[in-house]
Amino acid sequence: MDVFQRFENVVAEAVATLVADGTIPPDAANAAVVLEPPRDPAHGDLATNAALALAKAAKMNPRELATRIAMTLARHPDIATAEVAGPGFINLRLQPTVWQAEITRILAEGADYGRGDAAQEALPVNVEYVSANPTGPMHMGHCRGAVVGDALASLLAFAGHQVVREYYVNDAGGQVDVLARSAHLRYREALGEDIGEIPEGLYPGDYLKPVGKALAAEFGPRFVGAPEADWLGPFRERAVAAMLDMIRADLALLGIVHDRFSSEAAVLAEGAPQAAEATLRSRGLIYDGTLPPPKGETPEDWEPVELPLFRSTAYGDDIDRPIRKSSGEWTYFGVDMAYHADKARRSSALVNIWGADHTGTMKRIEAAVEALTEGQTPFAIKIVQMVRLFRGGEPVKMSKRAGNFVTLADVVNEVGRDVVRFMMLTKRPEAMLDFDFAHVVEQSRDNPVFYVHYAHARISSVLRKAAVLNLPAPAPLERLDAEELALAGLAAQWPRVVRQAAAAREPHRIAFYLADLASAFHTLWNRGNDDPAYRLLVENDLPLTAARVTLAQAVAQVIRTALGVMGVTAAEELR
Repeated sequence: MDVFQRFENVVAEAVATLVADGTIPPDAANAAVVLEPPRDPAHGDLATNAALALAKAAKMNPRELATRIAMTLARHPDIATAEVAGPGFINLRLQPTVWQAEITRILAEGADYGRGDAAQEALPVNVEYVSANPTGPMHMGHCRGAVVGDALASLLAFAGHQVVREYYVNDAGGQVDVLARSAHLRYREALGEDIGEIPEGLYPGDYLKPVGKALAAEFGPRFVGAPEADWLGPFRERAVAAMLDMIRADLALLGIVHDRFSSEAAVLAEGAPQAAEATLRSRGLIYDGTLPPPKGETPEDWEPVELPLFRSTAYGDDIDRPIRKSSGEWTYFGVDMAYHADKARRSSALVNIWGADHTGTMKRIEAAVEALTEGQTPFAIKIVQMVRLFRGGEPVKMSKRAGNFVTLADVVNEVGRDVVRFMMLTKRPEAMLDFDFAHVVEQSRDNPVFYVHYAHARISSVLRKAAVLNLPAPAPLERLDAEELALAGLAAQWPRVVRQAAAAREPHRIAFYLADLASAFHTLWNRGNDDPAYRLLVENDLPLTAARVTLAQAVAQVIRTALGVMGVTAAEELR
C-alpha cells in the first residue's frame, strides 16, 4: 500500500466516524471522494474534496463539514496539520517521519517500488500496436504508435497485468498484391532486365531489391514471362515474409518485440468472419438492407444494393455498416470485426493503438466489440497523431532509397533508441509531435530527454564520490529539511502515477512525471550552487551528507524504474 492509498483509508476512516455519529448518512460514504497532491505544494502534502463530495447528502455547509472532518483527521498521529481551504477542501500536511519512512521503503523495494500486485485475471490484456501494412520498412509514421503501444504494454505489466503484445498483419488485401508485383519487377531486374522507371502504382523503394535477388536465386528465370496467376501467390507469400523480417528488425532497434503476429489471411481462411456474422445475426444485429445514398451530390449511376449490414447505429454510430461488398467479398470492417472477436475470446481487455487515419473507423469497431462480447470485454482505442520531422527548424527531406519516407532505422541510428523512445512520449498521443534532430540531442533544460538523464547522471556522480566516504548507516533522515522532504514526497508519487496511468491507458504520464521529478531535483541541486551548505556532499557533516545521499539514491531509483517502464536506459554519465 503506497502513501496515497494509505491516507485514502485514513480519510475514509474519518468519514466513517461521522457516519457512525449520524452526521453523514451511510449511503453518502460512497460519494466520489478524491485524495491528491495540491496544485500548490505550499498548501500541504495532500488535499481531499471529502467535504464537498459529502455536504449535500449530509445537508451541511461544505466548510462546516470540512471543519468536522479536519478535526478528526488532525488527531491521526501521521498528520501534522489538517486545514480547511476555499469552499471546503481539506489540506493535509504529513509528519516528516512519513516521508523519511518512504525514502527507506523506496530503497528497500528497489526496482519493485510502485509495482502493482498481480491482477487476478484469467486472461491477459491484449495491446495491439504498430500493425503497419507489410509492404516496406518501418518509417517515422509508424514510430510513435510503436513506442506508445510498447510503453503501454510495459506499464500494464508493471501495474500487475498479464499482457500480450500483438501485431495484426494485413496480408490479404490489394496492397500485398501490389507488393508481389513490385517484387516481381525487382526479380526481373535481378535476372538482368533493365526495368527502367518504376511504374506508377508499384512500390519504388530500393528495399525490395534484396527480395528480388532472393526470388531470382530461388526460382531462376521460371516466372519472368509467366502469367501473373502463376507467380502472384508464391511471390506474395515470400515478399510478405521478407517485409515482416524487415519490420521485426526495425522494431528491434527500438527494443520492441511482439508476443504474437496475427494474420488477416488466417482470419479469412479460418472462416472467422462467417462465424462472427452468424453470431450477430442470431442476435438480430446483422440484417440485409441497403445503405443510404452518398452525402452530397448523388452519382447518376448510384443504385441501392442489398448488403448484409451490422446495426452499429444501435451503439452510437452514424449509419449501419456493411460487412460484405456487393461482390460478396468481405469488407475490411467485416474481417476486422472477426479479428477483434478472436482477440476478445483470449483477452480480459483490449487496447488498440491506431494512427490518426483510423479515426473515422473507431465508432464502428467499438460497436462491433461491444456487440460481439455483449459488453463484457473492456475496449479502448488510443489515437496517435503524426510526427513531423525537422532539422534545425527546417522540415526533413524524404528518402529516395526508402521510397519517399524517412525510415525509423535512420532516425534511431542517428540519435539513439533512448532519445527516440522518450521523445515519442513527451506529448499526449492525440497531439501532433514535432521531432527536431538538433533539439532532441542538445544539452539544455528545454530538452526533456536530456534534463531527466542529467538528473540521474548527477546523482550517479554523487554516489560515486560518496562511496569513498565513511558515511553513517542508517542515515539520519531526520536531518532532511522541508524542501528535501518535498522531493521525497514527489518520488513517493510514483506508485500513484503507475496506477492512474495504467487505468487511463496513458504511458505519456510517466514522461510528464519524470520531467517534474527531474526539475525538482535540479532545483534542490541548485541551492548548493548558491550556498555550499546545501550541497549533497557536505565535507564537515557526514551525517547530513548520508541523509542527502540516501534521498538522492531514492530519487535515482524512481527515475531509473520509470525510465525502464518507458523502455529507456538511465544515463550514468553524460558525454
